[in-house]
Amino acid sequence: MGNTKESMNRLMEVDGAIGCCLVDSTSGMVLAEAGGAGFNLEVAAAGNTEVVRAKRRTIKTLDLNDAVEDILITLGRQYHLIRLLPNNDSLFIYFVLDKSRANLAMSRHVVGDVAKNVSL
Repeated sequence: MGNTKESMNRLMEVDGAIGCCLVDSTSGMVLAEAGGAGFNLEVAAAGNTEVVRAKRRTIKTLDLNDAVEDILITLGRQYHLIRLLPNNDSLFIYFVLDKSRANLAMSRHVVGDVAKNVSL
């Protein structure tokens, strides 16, 4: 899966996809995005950067000697998936899905595959 735009477009093909973006966790800036109609992905990306940072701090404080693979936030009507790139842990994919239409297991599988193969 070559570039970031192709990667984001692949995520948008998942049933229930609302929007997605590739985020730099050091700055909170969006590097690529797709979808997100009626949803401010830039604001969400900045906020979720803080979630990633907080989880990393907690892991370090607990001396778990491990790393975040993904984070799932379940809302009443949406799933929010945060998936760190295994080849560059300063980047993560933020993926928003309609809970009533999405298959969570399949969505996690696809975002994991995209995260392994995305390149800048």
